[in-house]
Amino acid sequence: MRNPSDGDPTAGGLLSPLRTPAAGELLADRIMTAIALGEFTPGQRLPAERELAAQLGVSRTTVRDALARVVTTGLLEVRRGRSGGAFVRRSWTTDSARAVRDTLGPRWAELESTFDMRHLVEALVARTAAERRDAADSREIQAALVQYEEATELPAAQAADLRLHHAIARAAKNPRLLAAREQLLSEVSFGFAVEPFTAEVYERALPQHRQLASAVVGGDADLAWEIGRQHFAITDDELRAALVRAVRGGDESDDRTPDAKL
Repeated sequence: MRNPSDGDPTAGGLLSPLRTPAAGELLADRIMTAIALGEFTPGQRLPAERELAAQLGVSRTTVRDALARVVTTGLLEVRRGRSGGAFVRRSWTTDSARAVRDTLGPRWAELESTFDMRHLVEALVARTAAERRDAADSREIQAALVQYEEATELPAAQAADLRLHHAIARAAKNPRLLAAREQLLSEVSFGFAVEPFTAEVYERALPQHRQLASAVVGGDADLAWEIGRQHFAITDDELRAALVRAVRGGDESDDRTPDAKL
């Protein structure tokens, strides 16, 4: 496991630029970690090279190099043609444990601090949304909740999850608060700006989504604060579980790849 004092070029921060000769290798580890966490699920297509490069602040050459490295592990396959791209094949291989250890391990203290900050910001977002929401905000929040409840596949549920939280954040009517929560999401997802998502995450989040939406739409600022503060512990727990599995040497034979359907 790399140590920040050993010259790891990303040790300066969770989203430090990958501008080193090993940038492709480091980005490959980030992608493998994101897949292991369920940020991208089997059968799902990753964003296009151009989009990934812009999102992660790297060159397309670095993205292409990283994707090629991940393909060799069996986690991705590249399909050609108009509907082609890089598609997730499975969530974990024998290479995943090392990538997760190297990505999460050296940064764990910083991640714990980020988790704490995120709980505080999300609680404030929820409380402020409950105080400032209008009729249009309430309709969007309720529509996003219905979309989440009715999702039958993980990518659709993940998209609805993002929609719901964006709607709540927009209801707070403070662009800087919205930017703060987006930055924290990006940090805990290593630049991909999506939550870890599995069938278990879906089920655990569902009652909290209902409570949070109800509190915000109903103007219950105290309850919105409390649910907002607690809710993102789900993501924290997924990262902890992935690191524990990696440290214990979870490998291809221990693949717990979830079904894409709910």
